[in-house]
Amino acid sequence: DVQLQASGGGLVQAGGSLRLSCAASGFTFEDYAIGWFRQAPGKEPEGVSCIMPGNIITYYTEPVKGRFTISSDIAKNTVYLQMNNLKPEDTAVYYCAADRRGGPIVQYYDYRGQGTLVTVSS
Repeated sequence: DVQLQASGGGLVQAGGSLRLSCAASGFTFEDYAIGWFRQAPGKEPEGVSCIMPGNIITYYTEPVKGRFTISSDIAKNTVYLQMNNLKPEDTAVYYCAADRRGGPIVQYYDYRGQGTLVTVSS
């Protein structure tokens, strides 16, 4: 049974930091790309970042470049998203997804998990 469990969200003031975790199970973790996505109220899902097997980071969406860092711990089957200098516009539900090819379009991903809410107050 494939599971992707995102955690670590919460309420933070602008300028603060959070670290999100995506714990994966039920598939061969090292064979899959893991993408982080976010969806703000009333908006379409947005690809935030993606990490491929071999710790190859394929992209960061422009608004988070220099502030967010994606990383992977194969031993724990977990991918992290370190978010620094958070802004109110980062407020969204963040979730992770797995796919052999990766990329910024969540509709192409094989598996998606439930999200974790990040709220950034001004």
